[in-house]
Amino acid sequence: MNNRITISDLHEKKLNNEKISAISCYDFITAKLISETNIEMIIVGDSASQLILGYDSTLPVTMDFMVTITSAVRRGAPNLFLVADMPFLSYQVTIPDAIRNAGRFITESGAQMVKIEATNAQLDVIKAVSDAGIAVMSHIGIRPQSISKIGRFKAEATTAEMAAQLINLSQLMVQAGASSILLEGTATEVSEIITKNIDVPVIGIGSGPGCDGQVLVAPDILGLTQGKGPKFVKKYENLSERTIKAFQEYDKEIKSSVYPDKDYCYHMKQGEVERLQKMLEL
Repeated sequence: MNNRITISDLHEKKLNNEKISAISCYDFITAKLISETNIEMIIVGDSASQLILGYDSTLPVTMDFMVTITSAVRRGAPNLFLVADMPFLSYQVTIPDAIRNAGRFITESGAQMVKIEATNAQLDVIKAVSDAGIAVMSHIGIRPQSISKIGRFKAEATTAEMAAQLINLSQLMVQAGASSILLEGTATEVSEIITKNIDVPVIGIGSGPGCDGQVLVAPDILGLTQGKGPKFVKKYENLSERTIKAFQEYDKEIKSSVYPDKDYCYHMKQGEVERLQKMLEL
């Protein structure tokens, strides 16, 4: 696509101090609606595990599932910059597996970048995937795929020691070949330092306004999720209540025979009813 947003466009925005808007979504219809806005980036997150499949963590989703939904999002938003989230165990087992799985997102789904949750232990993976010609977004800070190891999430880099470690990690990620950084749940002051001191775009989620861009998941933005969410989530609509109301009205009209009326039905051509009645009399 000649007018598709590329990594070069995102780097240019960083250089010009222009903010980057990103949304995480998982389906064709939502992606198509996003494509009609000025949003630059879609991240197909493994959070689909919770928000689409109803699991309690990101861990159960598979490569095949992620490839399928990423393809759907690409069809819905052909011109936006598309990042695919590499699921649990798709890159941790062997480097050849990581390269092969990352390549599937590029060749089968039309993604332009893969996102890898990373610590120092994944630096060789970041380098190998990048060296294979695949753009990588290193996801640091809170890493949802580590939930079984740490038990619960808490804000990252809230002490000077933790901050120094994360700042150093971000620089190592870029040195290893990361083309972008995603910072999740990181103290605002530290996010600003990281953003100013590396040359690649930094996308934040719950990491304050100093990042080059921001991402939230579409169901949160639309207010489709219910109950208390993370501190950083801002709901721009309240579609859960409106959706429930619409479903209730639908149910009411069916049970009172209001829907479907003649305007929502197909009808035989003029004169055909009489012809049919005569045929049935024979």
